[in-house]
Amino acid sequence: MPNIHPLATVHPGAVLADDVVVGPYAYIDDNVTIGPGTHILPHATIFPYVTIGRDCNVYPGAVVGAVPQDLKFDGEITSVQIGDRVNIRECATINRGTAASGKGVTRIGNDTLIMSYVHVAHDCNVGNHCILVSYVGLAGETDVDDWAIIGGGTKVHQFSKIGTHAMVGGGTAINKDIPPYSICGRVPIVFAGINLVGLRRRGFDSEVIRTIKDIYDLIYHQGYNISDSLARIEEGFPQSEARDNILNFIRNSKRGIVRAGEPGAKDVE
Repeated sequence: MPNIHPLATVHPGAVLADDVVVGPYAYIDDNVTIGPGTHILPHATIFPYVTIGRDCNVYPGAVVGAVPQDLKFDGEITSVQIGDRVNIRECATINRGTAASGKGVTRIGNDTLIMSYVHVAHDCNVGNHCILVSYVGLAGETDVDDWAIIGGGTKVHQFSKIGTHAMVGGGTAINKDIPPYSICGRVPIVFAGINLVGLRRRGFDSEVIRTIKDIYDLIYHQGYNISDSLARIEEGFPQSEARDNILNFIRNSKRGIVRAGEPGAKDVE
């Protein structure tokens, strides 16, 4: 049986794995499913239509599954889906999706850290191994790919996309897409190099890192427009996962990618 504190409120329609722990004054509503090993700490709130995976922690003051802050929402059944080993820290908020988006679900992947006071709006898709640092705000329908890190206090415009293994400096405003493997920051936000430290820590070898750097040098520093840059990359670089990730991301970008930084800007070591 789940370990539910007598001062917690758990709706009889909620489905909790046998070893779930629910702290005092936590609130879990109907149509909630919580996987094994997950802890719902005191004063956390889980509203309806939320699925939480295994070995997660939802900290005090966090609110998961509140209705979206979207005027298009009309009371329809939408959901939040949280993966495994996700930590949702104090006072973070994750809203349900909206049917008007065509998605109807807000997703958080596995092994992701949502720090204190982060807001994840309706229909966002946050991947695996991501870190959203305190006070990040994701507007609706933002996509954050695997291994991305978003620095504290960053504000992300609706429909923005942040590529895999990208890192965004704190206190910025994202109004263009952030390409894979990059570091972006400053005010206004610009491309500041590739995420060398992150890529090395995650086992990328020097040849792959050099290829990524050469690709971005061509995109940002050789004077070509985006279409010409992508054509030259496809012709001049052998097929690889990194090359294809960059090409596909930029070709599918509806908002366009961030602009180049100042000439001579160096990759962050």
